[in-house]
Amino acid sequence: MKTFRYETPADPAAAVAAVAGHPGAAYLAGGTNLVDHLKLGVTAPDVLVDVSRLPLDVVAETAEGGLRVGANVRNSDLAAHPIVRRRYPVLARALLAGASPQLRNMATTAGNLLQRTRCVYFRDPSTPCNKRAPGSGCTALGGYTRYHAVLGASEHCVATHPSDMAVALLALDAEVTVLGAQGERCVPVEQLYRLPGDSPERDTVLEREELILHVEIPAPEGAVSTYRKVRDRASYAFALVSVAADLTIVDGLITGCRVALGGVAHRPWRAHRAEHVLLGSAPDDAVFAAAADAELADARPLDGNEFKVPLLRRTLVSVLRELTSEAVA
Repeated sequence: MKTFRYETPADPAAAVAAVAGHPGAAYLAGGTNLVDHLKLGVTAPDVLVDVSRLPLDVVAETAEGGLRVGANVRNSDLAAHPIVRRRYPVLARALLAGASPQLRNMATTAGNLLQRTRCVYFRDPSTPCNKRAPGSGCTALGGYTRYHAVLGASEHCVATHPSDMAVALLALDAEVTVLGAQGERCVPVEQLYRLPGDSPERDTVLEREELILHVEIPAPEGAVSTYRKVRDRASYAFALVSVAADLTIVDGLITGCRVALGGVAHRPWRAHRAEHVLLGSAPDDAVFAAAADAELADARPLDGNEFKVPLLRRTLVSVLRELTSEAVA
């Protein structure tokens, strides 16, 4: 067992300074992802900077009618928040679809967003993995691929991002505010995550010391929204595919839509091609199928996960049909 130093900073600036000053330091909040990796030997930080006690656990409405969610808000508390349940059902449903009640009681907003892949090879230090050990190879290529990517993968990594909440926040056009050595900056969730390319070890665009302070979600503007997750069992399982969507229909036409997909890429996947087909169209199954086909035109399934493409197509069509029924009811 590797020894490490444990620090409890007094404020976010002190936390950032602690991590910036130690190349082997890592943030610790709920610990539901990091502690697993410590046990498995996936990571071995020299310093753990515990940010769970920082006052970043408030959910508050913004002056613009949106919602600001502190980085330390627990997943269970956010899912149960009356404003989230009433105005952002896509987010509440995504949170409730994740993990187990016990884990949701521990997991934080920021930790959920920054959790690492559940690829079995990443979590097994005895196997080569470019995400865990850059340049060592990707064992998933030619291996077990049921949960792996069909969009945006590279020859260096085919892992998928595991967060349900991130998919919902992507569909809501949310952004995160982070604090780093150079001060605060805002990063849209769509720009937060990276595709693997030739450096799959980097999950996000954040600098190593940057700390998420809060997530800001715009006002819902009257759209109907939902999240649907398809998985191998009813709970405590990661998505084979998932769809987060919101839809606005006025005078029989789709005047607004945002669609995000999960379980299919190295990052939560914004379905811009599908949105382009949907906008301005009359909502029906033919249009929904055309939108799904446009988004999946570049899908590249692996041996063993070919089923994901038709599964995602059917799921997206079904979600859009459900939202249409709600919007015109």
